[in-house]
Amino acid sequence: MAKISAIFWDVGGVLLSNAWDHNERREAVAHFGLDADDFEQRHRSAVADFETGRLGLEQYLNHTIFYRERQFDREAFRQFMFSRSKSKPDALTVARKLASSSSYLMSTINNESAELNEYRIREFQLDEVFDLFVSSCFVGLRKPSPEIYQLAMNLTQRNPKECCFIDDRPENLQPASLLGMHTIRMEGADKLRNELMALGVEFR
Repeated sequence: MAKISAIFWDVGGVLLSNAWDHNERREAVAHFGLDADDFEQRHRSAVADFETGRLGLEQYLNHTIFYRERQFDREAFRQFMFSRSKSKPDALTVARKLASSSSYLMSTINNESAELNEYRIREFQLDEVFDLFVSSCFVGLRKPSPEIYQLAMNLTQRNPKECCFIDDRPENLQPASLLGMHTIRMEGADKLRNELMALGVEFR
C-alpha cells in the first residue's frame, strides 16, 4: 500500500458543526419567525451559487430573507448565522496532532460560502492546521462533484493512493473512493484515529 502523504478533511460535520445546513436553517426559521417553506425554496434556488462564490452573503440574504421588510435587521441575521458554528474539540485535536508532526500535507475539501468559510477559518484558527483550503467558494466546485477531488489532488500533486479523505457523508466519500483515494467516514474522534492508523498514518 502506498504511504499516505496527504490528508483531506471536510470541515462541517467533522471538525466543526455545519455552517448553514438544514439544522441551522431550521433554528433560524424558529428564531426569526420565518415561513419555513418559502425560506427553504429560496435557499435551494440560491445555494449552489452561494457555496461556489458566485453569490455573496449580502446577495444571498437579499434573495432569501430581505426581499421584503422584516422586523429584524441584516446584522442580527448575519450574527445568528455565524453563531451557529461550534468546534468539535476531539476531532480538532486529532487534526492538530497530525499538523504538528509536519509529516502530512493537510488540506480541506469542503462546501461553504465565502463569508462563513473565512469566518470559521479565523474563529477556529484553522489556518494553523491546514496548508491548503479547497473550499467550494474559492474553487467554484462543490462536493460530490468528482472535479473538486481531482482539483485537490492536482493542486497538491498527489497520487490518489497517497491521499485520505475524511467526511461524515457517504455521498461525499463515494466520488473520492472512485478516484482511488482512501476514505474514512467520520463517526467519532477515536474511531477516526484508529482508522487513520490502520492506513499507516503515524501520530507523533
